[in-house]
Amino acid sequence: MELTTTDQSARIKRLVCDILELSEDEVTDTSRFAEDHGADSLRAIEILAALEKEFRIVIDQEEMANMVNLRGVEDVVVRALRT
Repeated sequence: MELTTTDQSARIKRLVCDILELSEDEVTDTSRFAEDHGADSLRAIEILAALEKEFRIVIDQEEMANMVNLRGVEDVVVRALRT
């Protein structure tokens, strides 16, 4: 699987942490947004919308099921950038 660049990963993490109102050292690649950080579905929608704006991509709503942690979000962004 293709990985995002270091710059993209940093942008994604910064964006997610801003929306979840967490510091970057609180969020790991595998910490789960809902279970570990108390994020609700509205936060997930905010993350999706912010990613679309930041990277000028369109993310299928079905991809939200994969956006449970940073690694999942990065995978979704990579797929969207390829299309």
